[in-house]
Amino acid sequence: MQVLKTIAWVILTIILVSFIAINWNHVPVNFWPINGGFLHFDWPVGFVALAFFLLGFLPTMLMSRAARWSLTRRLDNSERQLADLRALANRPVEPVNIAAPAEKPGLVP
Repeated sequence: MQVLKTIAWVILTIILVSFIAINWNHVPVNFWPINGGFLHFDWPVGFVALAFFLLGFLPTMLMSRAARWSLTRRLDNSERQLADLRALANRPVEPVNIAAPAEKPGLVP
């Protein structure tokens, strides 16, 4: 399974690098407005596409990791509780001495 993940990442990297190499033309990118104008950069199209890909991918990945961490923590807690219950179920039971209740002195029925 790890081999398939590695192959997928290699293919994605090759596609991304080839896209950046093909689209090396500089395009104007306007950012934050400053005093009637914009903060202006001329960047290659590939870097702009990569930046927006990461802007969409990273929050999704972080949310996925947080959910996985939360579920793993809950599963570990449940497994710990199950192990405790199994340990209680497997302990020897002490016999209970059931004897007639002792009569209290001074009470006459």
